Amino acid sequence: MTYPWLQREITCVGKGLKRGDHVPDVRKVQEWLTLHDFGVAIDGDFGPATERAVMAFQQKNDLSGNGVVDQGTFAALTAPLQRVLSPPSAAPTLGAMMLACAGQHLEEHPREVGGQNRGPWVRLYMEGNEGQEWAWCAGFTCFIMRQAADALPAKLPVKPTFSCDELAARARAAGIFVSGMHLTDPVSQLTPGSIFLNRKSVTDWTHAGLVTAVHNDTFESIEGNTNDAGDREGYEVCRRIRGYDNKDFVRIQ
Repeated sequence: MTYPWLQREITCVGKGLKRGDHVPDVRKVQEWLTLHDFGVAIDGDFGPATERAVMAFQQKNDLSGNGVVDQGTFAALTAPLQRVLSPPSAAPTLGAMMLACAGQHLEEHPREVGGQNRGPWVRLYMEGNEGQEWAWCAGFTCFIMRQAADALPAKLPVKPTFSCDELAARARAAGIFVSGMHLTDPVSQLTPGSIFLNRKSVTDWTHAGLVTAVHNDTFESIEGNTNDAGDREGYEVCRRIRGYDNKDFVRIQ
């Protein structure tokens, strides 16, 4: 499974990166080192600290230990990205496949690195974009939907978007929007694999995520750009339990 922006994330420049290099790929190496708990400054400068961190990562992973990031070392650094893109086990419906895909992502603990809404995980979900203005909750949710549809394969129920408001509008147009204000029996009205939207007003939604289980008074979720407190501008993919207040839904079968 490939996407145009993904190739930039999994390809290492030339014969490798080494101490003294100042090229954009150095920043990617520093991001992944930090995500693997070999924290370094993410400044694009392959200095002695980055070299030492590369050597420590290589030694931990039975690689050369020479401090040079060749394609083998870069593949090991980016292995979590490769794992989440592996086709999940077969699933009978799009919703079930979305749950399988989301579980793979959750297991790798995607999170920001190098600043707000930055890092390789954000770029994966946001088609190569990153930065303060690129809140990625809808991007994560729609990437999971797209990945699941590609894996089945199945037709996308709505066109992917980075905007919660646009996601709600497209769901309305497709006839799969479920207003939380008219939700009387969640267990029968919603299915796992559906998408939830945090409603600020009847025309404004501020956060999105994937529904993984439905109960009478709560639902469980996997969501991006949040944290353990459930904030809409968090930093990671995590699992949450939420109530139905101020929630709307996109029904995915």
